[in-house]
Amino acid sequence: MLGAGALAASSTVAGAVTAADPGAYAAALDLAFSRGGAPALAGMVVGRSGATWVGVRGVRRQGAQDVATREDRWHLGSNTKAMTAALWARTVQTGLARWDMPLTDVFPDVAVHERFAGLTVDDLMRHRAGLTDDGLLTPAWLRASRADARPLTEQRAALAAQALSAAPAGRAGTFAYGNLNYIILGAALERLHGAAWEDLMRRDLFEPLGIASGGFGTPVDPAPWGHRSAGGVATAIAPGPSGDNPAALGPAGTAHMTPADYGRFLSVFLDGGKGWLTGASLERLTTPFEGPPPAYAAGWGVIRAGWAGRDRGPGPLLTHDGSNTFWYASAALAPERGIGFVALSNDAGRGADAVGDLIGRLIRTAAA
Repeated sequence: MLGAGALAASSTVAGAVTAADPGAYAAALDLAFSRGGAPALAGMVVGRSGATWVGVRGVRRQGAQDVATREDRWHLGSNTKAMTAALWARTVQTGLARWDMPLTDVFPDVAVHERFAGLTVDDLMRHRAGLTDDGLLTPAWLRASRADARPLTEQRAALAAQALSAAPAGRAGTFAYGNLNYIILGAALERLHGAAWEDLMRRDLFEPLGIASGGFGTPVDPAPWGHRSAGGVATAIAPGPSGDNPAALGPAGTAHMTPADYGRFLSVFLDGGKGWLTGASLERLTTPFEGPPPAYAAGWGVIRAGWAGRDRGPGPLLTHDGSNTFWYASAALAPERGIGFVALSNDAGRGADAVGDLIGRLIRTAAA
């Protein structure tokens, strides 16, 4: 999901953006929470060293008294995609893959449809391979996948083969956002490494970046519950398989962690890769496809914002939103400024507006 909240916020900010007083950020969170109506709302400001401020308001579960805390784990939804893309960058750095690797080279045993000829992993990461979720990631697939007892690597490999052996529903080179792209990217990583995406995340991302709270699926108690909103009423969804997308969808959006740990990942993009990613990898991950809009890089939407550049000039703003329909997450990073902003909610309905409102308030607070 592209970062709608951050896009809206960027158009209303002028002047330099720097770290503000923590009390000012807390006041922004108080106001956004009071107006949003979500059970819980979290905000974070990130710098080159990681989280510089984290605030949380509300309860873990609608109708309960269990207060949400800064140490709670939050579901990131599609903001997981930037992590999966970063794993590909790490794979390129080891020499096991290359950026322009054709899909036919990654899946030599698959009878890839002729319309995928010449397409590469880059096209998957930028949602320009012609793939859409329609026809494959159906409600029936969601139900069947939850009951599928095969290893996740087999499920993803089968889905990749099914998708790539048929004519794509879309047109190559045209942007079409879809989780299927990143499930196949995950299958590509699994094929090259001979290990499950979840294990690669733990070994090559969580451990080197010091992310101790990272996991997959819904966070288990004690943690906030996701909520479904309908008719103005929020219903808490208990942790478990029914509270998230099927695990096979993992590379496209099942990661969870604390805000501070998410800040450890985001700071990679604010601090030159931190020795974990090279400058060349960062440039590749954050440079959008040269073609028709929208400008989408590898797990990031990219726009130009007046406050995001050096010397108070326009600069790139990396944005993304994520939701598994029960949670909502939004991130906006200004790499040239070395600052980023995050908002999280455990209610994808009412929380979506609250998250967008909070991102804007945090950015305006930093610019005040």
